[in-house]
Amino acid sequence: MVIDKIENYRLYSTLTKRLAKGFEFITNTDLVTIEPGKYEIDNDAIFAIVQEYDTKEEQDSVLEGHHKYIDIQYVIQGVELMGFTPLTNQEVVEENLEKDYTFYKGETSMLRVEEGMFTLFFPEDLHRPGVKAGQISKVKKVVVKVKI
Repeated sequence: MVIDKIENYRLYSTLTKRLAKGFEFITNTDLVTIEPGKYEIDNDAIFAIVQEYDTKEEQDSVLEGHHKYIDIQYVIQGVELMGFTPLTNQEVVEENLEKDYTFYKGETSMLRVEEGMFTLFFPEDLHRPGVKAGQISKVKKVVVKVKI
């Protein structure tokens, strides 16, 4: 799991060519004006999902993990807390391998992610995004899915 400012993306884009392409999308796209939706970058190997939502209470947020994709979660506008915990023996609540998600029960450590910051979540990293940081706020975020 990584949390950093977008200015430092080059430190991580050398990990894989696909991560580099994902960061290229983030840094070369006008994300402030882009509409919510799914954007293909490299077929199903790399794609972006632009979201706008209000943050919510921690108990209303789902702890999730992925098996086939790395998430680059970049906050375009707003601030949210993202829960994080390593995958160990958490109880599975729901699983859909075709859609590459598993929901879990479990505790997380909360990380504050503000405008201009990103997180990298690998398959070993469970995360709980979209949690309010003090008060409910509107967030615009892009999640770039990078196939491993």
